[in-house]
Amino acid sequence: MGDSFEYPDFYNFPPFFTIQPVLATKEKQLDLWRDLIVRYHTQYKLKTLKIYECSLWSNDKIQRSLNREEVQIVADNLVANGHGEWIDESHTTLRVLWRKPEELARDVYEWAVQNGNIGSVCTLYELHSGEDVNGMSFEGLDEELLRRALAVLENEGKCTIFKGDTSEEDGIKFF
Repeated sequence: MGDSFEYPDFYNFPPFFTIQPVLATKEKQLDLWRDLIVRYHTQYKLKTLKIYECSLWSNDKIQRSLNREEVQIVADNLVANGHGEWIDESHTTLRVLWRKPEELARDVYEWAVQNGNIGSVCTLYELHSGEDVNGMSFEGLDEELLRRALAVLENEGKCTIFKGDTSEEDGIKFF
């Protein structure tokens, strides 16, 4: 993948590639790793992370890498903070949540309001692949995560979901 990704300055700081023992420093470091992973996956629209095959764990420029134990710590932190979900029992692959379902729900509803869709029905397909969602945080989102965001809105009484002939044809009416 062509590397137009802009790595933050701390990515070239050798201690970044060793999980720090002091709790406050470690927490900040894990926050930085989490933000880096989410930004990288968002930019390239990557939905999954095979944790032992990720190029982010190594920086050839400074000849530093996280070891397997440190990779696991970073991945577990991503999950613990709601930006990842294990999709296998062996905890080697996770779904990266570019945004949490609650954040996506806010984005979807804001889009519905701004585009005059309150009281209207649109399809699930239109919400993740329609022309009107270009550049939105939920554009290209996988169906399962979009449904979870819509469930948040449904629980808040801001939409209802109607069953279509196919899942892509399911309708969403915003209130």
